Amino acid sequence: MRIIGGQAAGRIVRVPEGLGVRPMPDKVKLAVFNSLGGFVEGLDVLDLFSGTGALGHECLSRGARHLVSVERSEKHARFYRRNLDLTGLSPQSVELRVLDVFTAIPQLHTAGRRFGLIVADPPYGEKNVGRRSESLAQKLLDQPQLPELLSPGGLFVLGHTKRDTLELPSWWRERRQLRHGDTIIRFLERVEASPAGSPPQSPAAP
Repeated sequence: MRIIGGQAAGRIVRVPEGLGVRPMPDKVKLAVFNSLGGFVEGLDVLDLFSGTGALGHECLSRGARHLVSVERSEKHARFYRRNLDLTGLSPQSVELRVLDVFTAIPQLHTAGRRFGLIVADPPYGEKNVGRRSESLAQKLLDQPQLPELLSPGGLFVLGHTKRDTLELPSWWRERRQLRHGDTIIRFLERVEASPAGSPPQSPAAP
């Protein structure tokens, strides 16, 4: 795996052997950041299910101001820290929280944290024919405090497998969707509350 853009472009990063972590392939990552363009520059970014840092470090390399990463596994967190050293990116710009994502979200909400970009590529769920998805991606969408962590005009970028059919709660609106092999990437925005009779306000796309 490598950083593909920005100041750390070309730096090789490491992942543990085995199936415990599934970093986003470089081709998919390239498509995501081509779609975002310069949107990430200067933003505070929240990276959920960060694994060894593939998405979060890419954001930092491309000009994000600050990065909060959440990863439950201490083993993966050790790789994350090594990869941050390998990239040469500033550790002062990174806050790594080693805990469960669904514990971290309420903590960040209570603390009043806000992010211009939230990225998440959780472990894939099973195929869900004839039933509602029980995947981690669906649980993220169903978490009502998550959209409240977005700054006005912010985006939530969520990866999942195409065999996992997700339902969008009323607080999310999809801006665009990318498909690459077995992967679907959704670009979502928070639906802002509006006065009665008025349509929801839609921030500008990146």
